[in-house]
Amino acid sequence: MSRLLSAYFVRLFKNKSFWLCNIFMVILAVVSQFMNWVEAVSYGSDPSPDTTFFFYSLFLGILLSAFISLFIGAEYSSGAMRNKLIIGHSRAAIYLSGLITCIAASAVMCLFYLAAALAVGLPLSGFFDNDIKAVILTALGIFFMGAAFSALCTCIAMLCQSRSVTAVINILLVFILLFVAIYIRARLEQPPTYQVLSYSADGSDSSGENVAEMANPMYLEGTEREVYEVLNDLLPTGQSVQYVNMEASNPMLLMAYSAGVTVVVTAVGIFLFRKKDLR
Repeated sequence: MSRLLSAYFVRLFKNKSFWLCNIFMVILAVVSQFMNWVEAVSYGSDPSPDTTFFFYSLFLGILLSAFISLFIGAEYSSGAMRNKLIIGHSRAAIYLSGLITCIAASAVMCLFYLAAALAVGLPLSGFFDNDIKAVILTALGIFFMGAAFSALCTCIAMLCQSRSVTAVINILLVFILLFVAIYIRARLEQPPTYQVLSYSADGSDSSGENVAEMANPMYLEGTEREVYEVLNDLLPTGQSVQYVNMEASNPMLLMAYSAGVTVVVTAVGIFLFRKKDLR
């Protein structure tokens, strides 16, 4: 397996799409921190790097879906996947080597963003307002989230031999999961009641004391709310929405969920990959 990992990492650091993703992360960090500083100065408030420091969590899954589709897909288009099997490498070793490389690529993309954000954000906006422990836990949580994204995209890339089809499926999957996460968050943020202004018989507004509190039918309660909360924490996209504004109340729980998703998806992926007929 060490030879497989070595070959994968050599390919990784020669891969143009990988470096394009890193360049995008650096540009995103510089632009987001600069715009954060400009906005704070224009409103006369004290700037803080916290506001946009974890902005990249929304983009990481999208970048990985495109990169992994191209990176793993090249194994099929070049015939390298079949050659690895012919010379005696096991399917599990091939799968795990590819996954580890993709997780490492995700971590490197995060580090490029964080390094650029620190280099630009700290001189412009000063130190963090949030507790440094919360900042570190959020950064670690995004690393785990990236591993979960990598596991999902690698699974599809390993099971689909068409690079273009893989890219379409992975990108669509990430966007669908992102829309699902936004919907779940919107439902969870619904208030239990809302105000309704009553009207008199002649159609004129009644006095303010006749404003009534009405039950909100969209408000989630009981088991249904618990299910939505679990899904919000379990989905990598749900985590990304929480991380972007450092709103994760329990980052350790989110890391555990990400680790669980990574392990389960990897186990399913290896099982299916072993049974796949490689052409």
